[in-house]
Amino acid sequence: MEAHGGTLPDPAETAAAAHAAAHAAAQTVVEAGRGGASPETTARLVRLVEDVGIDTLAQLWADRPARSLPGALWRVYVLRAWIQRGPEVAAREYAAGMAVAQVNHAIAGVVDPPGADEVRDLSDRILGGIFDGDLAVALERAAAFCRVVATGRASLDDGDVTAAAAMVGTAEDLEASARLWRAGSLD
Repeated sequence: MEAHGGTLPDPAETAAAAHAAAHAAAQTVVEAGRGGASPETTARLVRLVEDVGIDTLAQLWADRPARSLPGALWRVYVLRAWIQRGPEVAAREYAAGMAVAQVNHAIAGVVDPPGADEVRDLSDRILGGIFDGDLAVALERAAAFCRVVATGRASLDDGDVTAAAAMVGTAEDLEASARLWRAGSLD
């Protein structure tokens, strides 16, 4: 408060500063991987959650808009963390959705039939693509994976339709972020 003359800072200024800091951190991570980095650097960036912890990334990016660079990175890292924690569940839900969501299955690029190792590998390849490939394509692949999982999740006898709808929402945000990246306006 002293820095602001004894008054509380403007909430809009605080939010803008938080977003600027989150964006700068996300931009630094992306540039570290995209700037001709070695395969070892890309591998370290893929494993960022294991190295710094999901809570640290959550503090940086979780409350950022879904359709922003930090928001998109957060979603892809959380997707990878979910897959790493429960690859059998991810593979089961993905396999259940493949027959219906064939186009998205082709875009996602999971080996057929998808098992735990295959979905884990895909999550690493998608996240690695953010750093050593086309970021928009990586976001679209993550979105396609989410759509196939959502389809499978909703179709299983013990499926959770609410969780499936949330996964579709994540897919939509990732697709929008890919479009924004291509337009040069993913902030």
